[in-house]
Amino acid sequence: MDINNLIEHYGYAALIIGSMAEGETVTLLGGVAAHQGLLKFPLVVLSVALGGMIGDQLLYLIGRRFGGSIKERFKKHQKKINKAQRLINRHPYWFVIGSRFMYGFRVIGPILIGASRLPPKIFLPLNILGAILWAMLFTTLGYVGGEVVGPWLHNLDQHIKHWIWLLGVVAVVWLARYWFKHRESKQQD
Repeated sequence: MDINNLIEHYGYAALIIGSMAEGETVTLLGGVAAHQGLLKFPLVVLSVALGGMIGDQLLYLIGRRFGGSIKERFKKHQKKINKAQRLINRHPYWFVIGSRFMYGFRVIGPILIGASRLPPKIFLPLNILGAILWAMLFTTLGYVGGEVVGPWLHNLDQHIKHWIWLLGVVAVVWLARYWFKHRESKQQD
């Protein structure tokens, strides 16, 4: 089974799972796959929005349940946490929607929002809206970027073979070096 068949068969599930954890890269790759015709653009947007929304919802619930103890564990970042808490309290709607776009807040943002005790009835619709906007933006960027990486992707199997050979050669050289050093140290003893 080649890489294109794998993407066509498991691509949407991989997008959902991947966007729950690390979203931007997975979403960009989903856009590239849509550009290549392997996946459908609207379904890519829907998949990554769903995964991003589920991931942030889980982090929010963790923040609601364990927020106090989590904040205690990160005492050295207390200034940043306090600043984020002030932003959440002052502009909760903008913070919920925007936290997924802020570098460094992709994971900690929903936890802090949950710890701030923002009600779920406010968080959930804003989380859905933010996930859809985020998914549309990054999928579109990936789709447009597909024009650049498209020619490279057609030869992906060949590139993978080259990388495997390169890694194999590096591993053999490293093992030989390790063996010679180990042998030399035994001779000195």
